[in-house]
Amino acid sequence: MTAALVWGPWILGALGALCLVLAVLGFRGRRFIAASTATLAGLLWLSLAALFVTLGAGLAGYRALTREEVALRVMITPLAGKKFLADARFPEGRAETWEITGDQLYVDARILKWHGIANLLGLHTAYELDRIGGRYRDIAEERAAPRTIHALGAPKPFDLFEWVERHTWMAPLVDAEYGSATFIDVDDIAAYEVRVSTTGLLIRKVE
Repeated sequence: MTAALVWGPWILGALGALCLVLAVLGFRGRRFIAASTATLAGLLWLSLAALFVTLGAGLAGYRALTREEVALRVMITPLAGKKFLADARFPEGRAETWEITGDQLYVDARILKWHGIANLLGLHTAYELDRIGGRYRDIAEERAAPRTIHALGAPKPFDLFEWVERHTWMAPLVDAEYGSATFIDVDDIAAYEVRVSTTGLLIRKVE
């Protein structure tokens, strides 16, 4: 999470509290215009602090994207019957293992890109890995054969994508929100890196 989202709520909250204290003192001194102005300013600062808290909570499961970086490492072990084990390791240390059906390893993610004005507030392009599963080379098999899919996203207080969609006033801050997916054949025991860049996801074989 960016420094602005960490310290912003505290600074804005302090400014809001200071303005409200000045408002109380103004009302006691019968300076009603000054007190009213301070009250409005205080409420504005507190509203901005609440917005920063909301954005920070919504981005808790996302990673800031500024260059190509490793989002996931996966060790593949083929099994019988077009199945394979996917032993995944996340950058933060979390580990998961799944049995997946298919000819190929499939991974997708959700991308949230902000406009320049939001970048000034410390909001940068962010991503969250969404799903991992299997994919068949043959379309007929893809339609009829068993499929497996597993969630990759970390638990979050709420879904930021859904929140942005419901709050249309956020539209000027959001440049784009979209999905990106990648897949690769998994015929042998091998390790792969799932990388994310400004152009989307890609998979590279590393062993």
